[in-house]
Amino acid sequence: MKLNKEMLIASIALIVILVFAAIWFMPAGLREAPPLVGTTLDGRTLTLEQLRGRPVLVTFWATTCPSCIEEMPQLIELYRDLNPKGLEIVGVAMAYDPPAQVRAMAEQRRIPYPIVLDSEERIAREFDNVQVTPTTVLISPEGRIVHYRLGLLDMPKLRDAIEAML
Repeated sequence: MKLNKEMLIASIALIVILVFAAIWFMPAGLREAPPLVGTTLDGRTLTLEQLRGRPVLVTFWATTCPSCIEEMPQLIELYRDLNPKGLEIVGVAMAYDPPAQVRAMAEQRRIPYPIVLDSEERIAREFDNVQVTPTTVLISPEGRIVHYRLGLLDMPKLRDAIEAML
């Protein structure tokens, strides 16, 4: 009897988790993106509101994240191809990353899109307490989250989604 009760509780917990996950990852773009206000490496204030009307890819990364570094050339290529058509990419450097190290990597890798320092972890908290890098969020021109991804991106799928918004 005890085993059945534990299995029932575990099953209910799993169902609740799956329902919340399904709601969270719905591709319908039902959730409004947080405001994203930050200071770029060159000292400008950047807000998501300034980018309204364009698809925005927000990528949380760290200089110590091998997957982030692996993904950078693809993000740079995506930016160079689609920024002239309206895409904006915003890199958000995690709070634990020293600003000098972020600047050095941005220069070394010649990252053309703006990098925001999230030194107070405010942006990460607003985007559901991002802890894992890379984490990437695609925001529609209307300001809705349409894709939220932990880990490496499926670039062809992402490119198709962005091009459909341009």
